[in-house]
Amino acid sequence: MAASVTLKLATSLDGRIATAAGESRWITGPQAREAVHRLRAEHDAVLVGVETALADDPELTVRLEGWTGLQPARVVLDSRQRLADGCKLVATARDVPTYLITTTTPEPRLVEAGVRVLQVHAVGDGRPQLRDVVETLAREGLGRLFVEGGGQVAGSFLRCGLVDRMEWFRAPLVIGGEGRPGVGALALSALADAPRLRRVEVREVGDDLWERYERI
Repeated sequence: MAASVTLKLATSLDGRIATAAGESRWITGPQAREAVHRLRAEHDAVLVGVETALADDPELTVRLEGWTGLQPARVVLDSRQRLADGCKLVATARDVPTYLITTTTPEPRLVEAGVRVLQVHAVGDGRPQLRDVVETLAREGLGRLFVEGGGQVAGSFLRCGLVDRMEWFRAPLVIGGEGRPGVGALALSALADAPRLRRVEVREVGDDLWERYERI
């Protein structure tokens, strides 16, 4: 199965996803959030980093009025398997397919809870090697990935050149430099090395802007 990666960002005008204290609900409005749920429904899996999973305890499900389709799988990048037993993702793992990507031996407590723990290669800092992650998930039948966060995960996918499409929702507010960035460090030394995408559509969703990009 061919793999494709869509990166979703929901930020302030200055590219922040939360205040310095971590407050993020809600930056974008209800129409933008509904659009995100529709995008989730178009993908095989929704992927986040463990920091987002620990901070927000998300469900990562499609929650639309009248929705009767299949739920996308949930994927958490968690090299040290820190996902808590009582969190929503683990508690509902037998109802909605839930994958944990690790670089260490699978924890029995997570496997027993119904989480599908997949071990992949690590990069130098011990985090999962993202190309291996994408290929491993594709072999599981999860070829269309919807990457939702957080900033470090977004930056890592962009840095590895794995983003095929970007769905960027921007709210009409400014948080400032102390806020948490939507995209983490890219380790760039020259503009020529910056990831470039082509904007293919801009639309209004309530008070927010929805910008759609594709890989050049």
